[in-house]
Amino acid sequence: MTFKYGIDVLTIEKIGAILDDKIEGELTTEAKDKVISCRKKVEVLANSNKAVYGINTGFGPLCDVKITTEQINKLQENLLITHAVGVGNPIDKRLSRLMMICKVHALCHGYSGIRLKVIERILYFIENNLLPVVPKQGSVGASGDLAPLAHLFLPLIGKGEFWKGEQIVSAKKILKEHNLKPIQIKAKEGLALINGTQFILAHAIEGLRKMAYLLDLADVAGAMSIEGYQGSFSPFRDELHKLRPFRGTIEVAERMFMLLYKSQNVNAHENCDRVQDPYSMRCIPQVHGASRNAYYHLKELTEIELNSVTDNPIVLSETEAISGGNFHGQTLAMALDYCAIAAAELGNISDRRCYLLLEGKFELPRLLTTGGGLNSGFMIPQYTTAALVTENKSLCFPPSADSIPTSLGQEDHVSMGSISGRKFNQILENLEKILAIELMYAAQALEFRRPNTFSDIIEDNFKIIRKKVDRLEEDRLLKNDIDAMIKLVKEQAFILK
Repeated sequence: MTFKYGIDVLTIEKIGAILDDKIEGELTTEAKDKVISCRKKVEVLANSNKAVYGINTGFGPLCDVKITTEQINKLQENLLITHAVGVGNPIDKRLSRLMMICKVHALCHGYSGIRLKVIERILYFIENNLLPVVPKQGSVGASGDLAPLAHLFLPLIGKGEFWKGEQIVSAKKILKEHNLKPIQIKAKEGLALINGTQFILAHAIEGLRKMAYLLDLADVAGAMSIEGYQGSFSPFRDELHKLRPFRGTIEVAERMFMLLYKSQNVNAHENCDRVQDPYSMRCIPQVHGASRNAYYHLKELTEIELNSVTDNPIVLSETEAISGGNFHGQTLAMALDYCAIAAAELGNISDRRCYLLLEGKFELPRLLTTGGGLNSGFMIPQYTTAALVTENKSLCFPPSADSIPTSLGQEDHVSMGSISGRKFNQILENLEKILAIELMYAAQALEFRRPNTFSDIIEDNFKIIRKKVDRLEEDRLLKNDIDAMIKLVKEQAFILK
């Protein structure tokens, strides 16, 4: 199965399949023709007497400086070199690859004016797993992700660095190993490479792919906790939720109904004298559902961005190149901040369910251990979830609400979307750990409801947990158990439906 760069519409699922080597990207004749046609337009513009931003002028506040024909190529090379000012640890190698895939798709729409040979060299990098080293910090998310993209494409001109396994090696050395010569970039090409939102976009895609699983896993963890607590089934009935029909709420209510359906344990206490459960159990559809709504919003915007041209200027004809603001990351930045809050809330409510299971109510022993006193049982892992929840709350400040002018005021409002994207993924990493601990707690609580049985899905997930983490009888080192649970979450080992 193949995907046609610049022609087909990409979705989160499809680009994930490309990233995982399940679909192969293809540069078709149609895409090549669009790229070649646009390149011809740039060459006419570059040799005209008309000042065209970024083609025969300087950049940013230097846009009023005309560049001679002899200087045009040097201008573009200087652009890559001077903008590669990122700092901090490198981003994950997968993100570097994802950024290149997104950039090729954008360039193949045929509005950026880059030569076909440059695109083909980037594709060579992608197909041969030559992944440039890109620092995490330095992008303000407007005028594109300038610093990260400059680092990403420095290897085209023989500068910068590649990953070789876990080592960082000079691009010059890797190009030599592959018998490749550095490319001399020409008019408009440096600008086409570094203008764009591919750093923000890659973080949004990576986060969405992870969050899709964690949304479903949060429902599973919530259902297991309800079973352990012997909570009520009625808050998930369709009759209630169709009266307030938010998409996410309805989906979660249906999932909770499915996860608890035909549970002997639920039926065993349907006539008990409890009137209500605490909100962290009773309001799972409303809270988890709100997080799902945020996910859907970010996904919609990300897929639009994924199939957009975020370059500047946009080349329309041999006489016209529009200098606009398609590179501005505000749209994704605001949605990323919204989704970061949504992910943090999944952890917040999960921690509350952990706490409920420790209280010693409704025939559960305090701290989920029958030997309390000598044994602390599961007292302390909830400290960890509490710490992670507060860390996530501190990460919820929206970078998109901030803006610091750059480029002598020419770029006087920026999105800070790169920070939004990084923080979103940090919160998701913490969420994985919180849900892992809740699942461990819930499995222990289920032990005290035997011989009652649960739905097939919960029984299957209980078995998955017990293959890695034994029932706690007496105090032991729980760090190993927590690490095993986190690994199960990261490997997406749980059954969700």
